[in-house]
Amino acid sequence: MNKKTICITGASSGFGFACARLFAGEEHKLILAARRTERLKKLAKMLNKPTQVHVISLDVRDRKAVTEKLGNLPENFSDVDVLINNAGLALGLEPSHRINLDDWETMVDTNIKGLLYCTRTLLPGMVNRNCGHIVNLGSVAGDWPYPGSNTYGATKAFVLQFSRNLKADLLGTGVRVTNIEPGMAQSEFSLIRFKGDVEKAAKVYRGTRSLTSDDIAEIIHWVVSQPPHVNINRVEVMPTCQSWGPLSVSRKS
Repeated sequence: MNKKTICITGASSGFGFACARLFAGEEHKLILAARRTERLKKLAKMLNKPTQVHVISLDVRDRKAVTEKLGNLPENFSDVDVLINNAGLALGLEPSHRINLDDWETMVDTNIKGLLYCTRTLLPGMVNRNCGHIVNLGSVAGDWPYPGSNTYGATKAFVLQFSRNLKADLLGTGVRVTNIEPGMAQSEFSLIRFKGDVEKAAKVYRGTRSLTSDDIAEIIHWVVSQPPHVNINRVEVMPTCQSWGPLSVSRKS
């Protein structure tokens, strides 16, 4: 793969962190964005010396900050080839009638609005250059419902349909769009979902061999490494130990 300029949101942990390490090994130029600046700085120091890295402290929910920081990149990072919209989260597993409404808003603001802000800021440059790749991090929750997924699953369904509509809008250009849809993957995802409850988060993965962040990074690497005429529309991936559940029926005794 030719050397590219790759922007990764949510780069301080999980899939974004793994992507940064993988692409750094090939000496691509990296724009690493996340809220946790200290983690980003540590990550930048870990990466191979030849790799050029631009670190941005960024909350993707802040429209003005996204526009200013991603819209005014240093000249040697300004032509972004790949945007990996990785920033996102799930909060809680309570049913819809009991969940905290603030959690719903945070998921919508991050998973939907943040993705839109980043895409809208960097996409025009890709279209003008007639090349580029938008990689969105969706989820199997965007395809398949489960109790407690409510708004989280709905935000990922949005990501799926937005990715499809982006592809339709970009017909005739050289810009590619891919939606990556992981199933159970062991990262900080559950720790964030359960707001730092380590024991509760650990139970999610107990007795399983889940996907890892490195697994997802390898898939993203494969997707963006395809020849320019090949567009991988979507990748749905689960660990072997995971599958769909049977239809649920509530029975009265």
